[in-house]
Amino acid sequence: MNNPFTLSFGKKPVQYISRIAQTNQIIENFQAEIPSNQIFMITGVRGSGKTVMMTNIAEEMRRNTDWIVIELNPMRDLLDSLAAKIYSIPKMHARFLEARLDFSAFGLGVSIENAAPVTDIENALERMLEQVKLAGKRLLITLDEAANSEYVRIFASSFQIFLRHDYPIYLLMTGLYENLYDLQNEKLLTFLYRAPKLVLEPLNYTAVRKNYMDIFGVDIDMAEKMTVLTKGYPFAFQVLGYLYWENREKDIDDILPEYDQYLEEYVYGKIWSELSQLDKKILTEISLSGESRVVRLRERLEMKSELFSVYRERLKRKGVIDTREYGKIRLALPRFAEFVKMQQM
Repeated sequence: MNNPFTLSFGKKPVQYISRIAQTNQIIENFQAEIPSNQIFMITGVRGSGKTVMMTNIAEEMRRNTDWIVIELNPMRDLLDSLAAKIYSIPKMHARFLEARLDFSAFGLGVSIENAAPVTDIENALERMLEQVKLAGKRLLITLDEAANSEYVRIFASSFQIFLRHDYPIYLLMTGLYENLYDLQNEKLLTFLYRAPKLVLEPLNYTAVRKNYMDIFGVDIDMAEKMTVLTKGYPFAFQVLGYLYWENREKDIDDILPEYDQYLEEYVYGKIWSELSQLDKKILTEISLSGESRVVRLRERLEMKSELFSVYRERLKRKGVIDTREYGKIRLALPRFAEFVKMQQM
């Protein structure tokens, strides 16, 4: 049997622990007769499983014949891409021809005799969405790693118009918290503030432990030790499983150096490079002192409460710290303290 764990980002791994509650929340809302939201955002730290969760939801929706699911690349012109992908669906293509819709101005099909060509891309999409609606279908668009780029801003503005016209169009996007936050803060895109933003929490510890027990046949104590080493961080769950599969003759402690190396090279190095000097100073103090109490950390750092609160919120949004326990801060990522200590050498 091949190694059931993967080090690849974005691809749904063989050993996948689903986020049942959050996944069902999105699917049930989209499939409701009158959905309360037609946009959902999935955010979290790198390696938290945003893309995998989005892919899982898209696969689930594709099983329903009433849905059309289209994936768009945020680096390309999104309106043109959406039109081309809708047009390429055979059943929709046939409806467009029957309705004598001429989209040849966009390189889609050929001109239709005695039919006025549609020359505006937003208008073309409205005509297409009208046919989607008449066909009794709903359209889900997935957008991975969205950011505040011109293509995404233009698309979001048009999407708002489509919503106002009551077209059956839905959007599921992923992105780092700061990227989605910047996008929401665009003056003309404030409607995105009403879109639910799901922040991915750590995986369920019980599910992680059971998975390790089932795959490796280890006892509950060993599985618990492995689970604690991951802190429920999805990428760490995959890395530790991958390494233990390849080195089952070794003790788990013997593979920790390689485990740390993978975490650093794949994720932690990038996270660290994007932090400010004060971000790093706070994380260094937490890592070196082992202190978790907010009051004591502020004293050690000689920071006023107002300033410290700003940076605590920043680090929380980046998924680096855990603030769920009142008055305390803990590092959210596994063996991140060890990584931070190495940066001081």
